[in-house]
Amino acid sequence: MNYSREKEVAVAAVTRAAALCAQVRAEMVGAQSLEKDDKSPVTVADFGSQALVCHALSTAFPDDAIVAEEDSADLQKPENAAQLAQIVDYVQQVETGSTAEAICRWIDAGNSSVAQRYWTLDPIDGTKGFLRNDQYAIALALVEDGDVKVAALACPALPYDSGNGSTQTGTLFVAVRGEGAFMAPVAGGDWVPIQVAGDASGAASRFVESVESGHGDQSLQESIARAAGITQPSLRMDSQAKYGAVARGDAVLYLRLPSPKSPNYREKIWDHAAGVLVVEEAGGRVTDMNGQPLDFATDRKMSNNRGVVVSSGPLHAAVLEALAGQ
Repeated sequence: MNYSREKEVAVAAVTRAAALCAQVRAEMVGAQSLEKDDKSPVTVADFGSQALVCHALSTAFPDDAIVAEEDSADLQKPENAAQLAQIVDYVQQVETGSTAEAICRWIDAGNSSVAQRYWTLDPIDGTKGFLRNDQYAIALALVEDGDVKVAALACPALPYDSGNGSTQTGTLFVAVRGEGAFMAPVAGGDWVPIQVAGDASGAASRFVESVESGHGDQSLQESIARAAGITQPSLRMDSQAKYGAVARGDAVLYLRLPSPKSPNYREKIWDHAAGVLVVEEAGGRVTDMNGQPLDFATDRKMSNNRGVVVSSGPLHAAVLEALAGQ
């Protein structure tokens, strides 16, 4: 199947969302945030980003389900009227004339369930990184029959380097199943094909992991990386920018193993779907810690998987062997 239309819409949607997010962060550093039930911060940018992307998808593909992270229920509470007004202001700068009612409706278009064909969106992956001026991403993927077919991953704070000494900040990754992975500056420019590192030697002989200790088992992750032959300290980054780092050869391994603080935690599909396809199309491999493919066919939570292992390929078996010995 030709996914050129889906790719075009996805790239345009995350690019517009990335511009909104960058503007919010520039103007509202340390912005007031709401708190969801799980106490993770939700900013004006999360809601604005989701509104723009869901609106674009619903317009282009009205029959497609969208499974996204946010909903507007808390946003519409009277005590949060100021935040809603801010969101409306930012969205109107992109979608002229949009109303609060319409924007909440666009946000809630992401409340669908996993289906035979659906989009999954994290409007800001790495919200804590966003709030402290570190890495974050707008992550969008199209899934059909449990297989990720299209991915657009915007990382507005990730330095862009295509090997030509560029000093631009902001990297956009895109991949279509069977067509390879590419990157370009978020601000616009030529698409450059990317590949994972060929081996685990040299500057790329390092692994990436989350900044937040609660997002993994950092002690075990270091131990497993060393067992696989990686001796350099980890590179700690927020968001699916870590997938981008592996896909373009900045690192050879990304580990996200269950935290001892929450051993029964299961990953959510929007935290991984886009990054998985980018890495796989760049020549890498992604499984859970037991060597099983990540399950994007069942539910919002990947209940059948534990942990995530992302690699350039050659050392994947050694990592799984080391994990099996734990």
